[in-house]
Amino acid sequence: MTVSYTLKVANSRFGGFSKLLFRWKGSIYKLLYKEFIVFVMLYAMLSLIYRRLLTEEQKRLYTKVAQYCNRSTDLIPMSFVLGFYVTLIVNRWWAQYTSIPLPDQLMCVISSNVHGKDERGRILRRTLVRYANLSAVLILRSVSTRVLKRFPTMDHVV
Repeated sequence: MTVSYTLKVANSRFGGFSKLLFRWKGSIYKLLYKEFIVFVMLYAMLSLIYRRLLTEEQKRLYTKVAQYCNRSTDLIPMSFVLGFYVTLIVNRWWAQYTSIPLPDQLMCVISSNVHGKDERGRILRRTLVRYANLSAVLILRSVSTRVLKRFPTMDHVV
């Protein structure tokens, strides 16, 4: 679910970004806190095992394995992987953006193909454009919370 912070940003004062960052509703912390807790618990467990339970020989072996893993991470540069990730995300975003049904192009096609300067042609063009807008509203109601708030029931759509 998308949470809009437009009103909070418009009225922000000194420290406003920090307040937005620490809001719980729709925050990055709410999204990641479970994984962070698991990571901290696993790290603490490994640290306790390393410091309290391992012998000196086991600690040396653990250090060698950690150094090997560290050398292996340098084989693929992080900027290379990040470039692929960013490209993937931008392509997905662009595909979603281009999938949004915009009625402007359809209106141009309707106005050029539905001929007639009389009342019947005008009403037919208007009806087709209204159906196009209705289909856009019905689709966007299932995707956007703002459109759903604007048209909560079918009576509001009518």
